[in-house]
Amino acid sequence: MALSTKLFTVVALSLLILSPLDVAKAQPIAAGLSWSFYARSCPNVESIIRNRLERVFRDDVGQAAGILRLHFHDCFVQGCDGSVLLDGSSSGPSEKSAVPNLTLRAQAFTIINDLRRRVHRECGQVVSCSDIVALAARDAVVLTGGPNYNVPLGRRDGLNFATQNATIDNLVAPFANTTTVLNKLAVKNLDATDAVALSGAHTIGIAHCSSFTDRLYPNRDPTMDQTFANNLRTTCPTPNTNATTNMDIRSPNIFDNRYFVDLMNRQGLFTSDQDLYTDSRTRGIVTSFAINQTLFFERFVIAMLKMGQLNVLTGNRGEIRANCSARNINNLFISSVVEDEGPQTSQF
Repeated sequence: MALSTKLFTVVALSLLILSPLDVAKAQPIAAGLSWSFYARSCPNVESIIRNRLERVFRDDVGQAAGILRLHFHDCFVQGCDGSVLLDGSSSGPSEKSAVPNLTLRAQAFTIINDLRRRVHRECGQVVSCSDIVALAARDAVVLTGGPNYNVPLGRRDGLNFATQNATIDNLVAPFANTTTVLNKLAVKNLDATDAVALSGAHTIGIAHCSSFTDRLYPNRDPTMDQTFANNLRTTCPTPNTNATTNMDIRSPNIFDNRYFVDLMNRQGLFTSDQDLYTDSRTRGIVTSFAINQTLFFERFVIAMLKMGQLNVLTGNRGEIRANCSARNINNLFISSVVEDEGPQTSQF
């Protein structure tokens, strides 16, 4: 059976696993967001995005992980305001050029701007880039076999990008241990179950050798399976090898719970992955997800909804960008409104 056929067979089955009403709509949503925000202004926004992404992922399923990762890197830094999409300016380098974001897929940014163009062409400039990213991330999950869920909408786009230091400080490094992971997410009101569930996004996508060769050289990390390490050394024969490998060796292009099976077999790629099984605080959660995919899907949806509402801008705050990579030229009035509301601080 062809890969695309397998993927869409899994998608059809995944839609039966849980109800968006049962899981997503049972969760609280931030003030200013709504389950039907574009019902009148852009009723087809979700179908426009999903129909386009079906074609994109059918041609290159790897782009799904790129889109999903973009949403993570946006929300964890300064909140879900589309700031990661902005190019640099005279005020300084953008989040894109911060070290943790250098491996974000360039095509992911292109895809988001293409989706923005298609949505705005039908509805006008009423849908924010940050909402488009949130919907595209959900569809990246669904279209690779993961759970389908509703996304509350109404985010507006931020007027500024975060500093490079703030970007580094708020993203979890691949060499982080579980204590660091839990501490960084706790600041964002995400608990241990959320942390493990969100880490499950590594069930799709690829990683660069530089993200894990510290576990191979000069000596193998004892928590890494010997055969797994030997195979990785073939892909990454030196610490500085410029190559990539799949994050999940069992089903790299399917959104499922096999990532957690990898961890139980000491085949997690990053320290931040494998230590979730080594650490007693999260080992039981990993095990429960490994043996119960439905449970993982349910907890992943809850964690994604929580993450997707971090420090969102709504109402008159921010703007609706005409181009996802640049602030609007005529945003002076919007800026004054934001300033009148007081400083927009981030809890991160």
